[in-house]
Order: sequence, then structure tokens, then C-alpha cells
Amino acid sequence: MEHNLAVGLDIGTTKIVAMIGRKNEYGKLEILGIGKSKSLGVHRGVVNNITQTIQSIQQAVQEAEAAAGTKIEDVTVGIAGQHIRSLQHSDYITRSNSDQVIDEEDIDRLINQVHKLVMLPGEEIIHVLPQEYKVDGQAEIKEPIGMYGGRLEANFHVVVGQVSSIRNIGRCVQSAGLNLEGITLEPLASSNAVLSQEEKEAGVALIDIGGGTTDLAIFRDGIIRHTAVIPFGGNVITEDIKEGCSIIEKQAELLKIKFGSAWPGENKDNEIVSIPGLRGREPKEITLKNLSKIIHARVVEIIEQVFAEIKNYGHEEQKKKLIAGIVLTGGGSQLKHLKQLVEYITGMDTRIGYPNEHLAGDSDSDVTSPLYATAVGLVLDGLKRQERVKVEEKAQQLEAAVEDNIEDEVTQEFIEKPLKERRSFLDKLTERVKEFLDNAE
Repeated sequence: MEHNLAVGLDIGTTKIVAMIGRKNEYGKLEILGIGKSKSLGVHRGVVNNITQTIQSIQQAVQEAEAAAGTKIEDVTVGIAGQHIRSLQHSDYITRSNSDQVIDEEDIDRLINQVHKLVMLPGEEIIHVLPQEYKVDGQAEIKEPIGMYGGRLEANFHVVVGQVSSIRNIGRCVQSAGLNLEGITLEPLASSNAVLSQEEKEAGVALIDIGGGTTDLAIFRDGIIRHTAVIPFGGNVITEDIKEGCSIIEKQAELLKIKFGSAWPGENKDNEIVSIPGLRGREPKEITLKNLSKIIHARVVEIIEQVFAEIKNYGHEEQKKKLIAGIVLTGGGSQLKHLKQLVEYITGMDTRIGYPNEHLAGDSDSDVTSPLYATAVGLVLDGLKRQERVKVEEKAQQLEAAVEDNIEDEVTQEFIEKPLKERRSFLDKLTERVKEFLDNAE
């Protein structure tokens, strides 16, 4: 596989997407190939049938390889699922020498301390995201490096997940003949693909409505403040239509996509769809008004749960207000009149998020569909990770060069600059999962 390519693998409840991309000369993302397969072994974002999931991954990967004309080896995988939860936590360290400035090591020590929090059995901390720091009681510090102080504290956003679920995903990827290059939280991946920096600064809630789960990520002042995974998605709407109209799932899904609307007032009483009966039975007639009433009831429930999470974060406080409102993405966001319903329930400005923020101008219109937001975000993440590895390698080479007494100013200057890109905990999580899989063989 070419070095400057990255592959995102979105293992969803309804579909598995493999996407191959690279940066073009303008720094935009160019998608070379997409593969999509029906996801059979995943329920609400959690793998429950390893064999079927491996087959679905292989099918999606082969399709993407054929489209791009290249072989896939390394992939960046997204994790979501109903086992993901998040909590707020404050912690502090007392520095032994307050005459020295705060550096990376102090922050790492503080973050590592948060990692020792006692979790429920089987749970593991996936992400520790510092929100803001306090140095000797001075609050609202964004970047404490370089400051003097004896006591360093911070508020953290801690994301927790079931370690077995994460290992199962790793297992599937490995058994499909791929190398797990990185793991990313799916709400973070989709937010990278559809949100602009201005929105993240102003305050925004990203709602990614998938097949089995609805992911929420809240940003304010450019920092992620809250994440949640709600165990309902497009599938429960299809299920309701199937039960309510006594039809098979395939027909229910088609009805939802073609005629479904989240706003019952839109349909007249006399609009009727006729559905062929099973095996010689009479066709069924369904009024569109009834169909949208069924959809409306379930969508309202999903939005209210998400809105409860947004209130949980503290959206009503002046300091935490989300000025940019709500961005809807994911396959479920394509439901007609959903934007209007969300605005009506929450009273917040809403738009549909298309992942075209970072895509090259001539991208296929399919790729810019909200369906692919997570996959695009995962590819971006993979490319970012590669760049970081390159920087680290360069630094190591230069350090080696300095040790060999090649004292040139440029080299010296490069080494004196600390490596700003701190390795994310997801990189460390990836390594732990890899280690576990190697030892489990």
C-alpha cells in the first residue's frame, strides 16, 4: 500500500464501509475508492457475530481495493456502540519543583493519574480529554506549558467503554487480514468530517444518527465537552414501521426511505401506497399519514433522549450555550423534515452535515452523503496519524544525527522545539489492543 494513503473502516450496525483516501496537492482529501457491504454480525454498534463481521469487512475491503486499484493493509477503525459512556472528572498534581516551568511530562503525569480511576468491571478508559487547566488556583488556562506553578489541576472529559467489545473489533479486523493502525471514537471521527472550526469554537452539538445507535458529540471553545451514545437509530424506526403496518423489513426500509417523513402534518389523508402482498396474498394499502405518524413517534423519542444529554452538558447555562446549534449527520439524517422537527423540539438552529468540509472539489456526490461522514472522518484521522509518525521519525533521525556530532543549526533548532503533537490515548489504546491480540494467538 502506498505510504500516503489512509483507509477508514466504519463498522456500523447496518453497513460496513471501507474508504481509501489521500491528500491532494491542495491539502484536500481525495477519495480513491469506497467499498460497502451489509453488516450482519453487529448489533447496536457492538460485534455479536465474529464470523459474519469478518466476511462483511472482507467484502467491503475487496470492493474498495477494486475501485482504487490498490491493496489495503492498514486501517483506522471507528468504535461506538451502546457501551460507550462519558464522565467529567477533576484531578490535580503537586509539582516537586515549582521553580521550573510546567512541561509535557507534568501534563502526562496528570493524565496518567486520571487513567488510574477505578472503573466498573470490564470497562476501560478510552479517551482522557483535558478541558481546561488551573495553575495555583488561576482558572481557565488553555495551555499551561511554560507557566510556573506548584499545583496543576484540570477538568477532564473521560470516555469509557467495554474493553471486550473493543478487543472483538480488533479481532475481526485482524482476522480479515488487516493491520489495525488506529482506533477512533466514531462521534469524534464524524465531527472531524462535517464540522468547521468556527462551529466548534462557537459551541455545537453533532448528532450522528446511524442504523443502530445515535452518537452525540458536543464542542465548545474548540474542545470536545461531552459525548454520548444512545442505543437507538434508524433500525428501530424501520422495526416500528414493520410492526405497525404488518409488512416485511425490506418493504419497511424502502417505505421509510422513499415516502417517510418525520412530520405527519405534511401528508394528506388520501395519499396511499400499495405494497405487494406476500406469495399471492392481497396487496396492502398504507396511508402516508399513518406512516409518518409511526416515524414521528419514534424520532421524537430519539431526539428527546439526545436533547436530555445536551441539557445534561449544561446547555442552558450562559457560559455553555451552543451558539452554532445542532448539526445532524449519518444515514438517519436524510429523513424528510427531520431538520424542522429537531428545531421544533430543541429550539436550536439545525443543519444537515455533509462531509464536504475537507473533500476535494471534484469528489463524487455519493461520497458527500451524510451516510459516509464517519468513514471520511476515519480516513482524515488515518492521514493525521501518518503525518505524526513521520514527524516523530524525523525527530529521531535528527537526534541520532546530533549524537553523531553533526552540529548544524537547523538540526539543533528542530530538536529544541518540543514535539507539540502529543500522542493521543487512542494510539496507546491501539497498541494495547494489538498487544492483546498478539498474545492471544
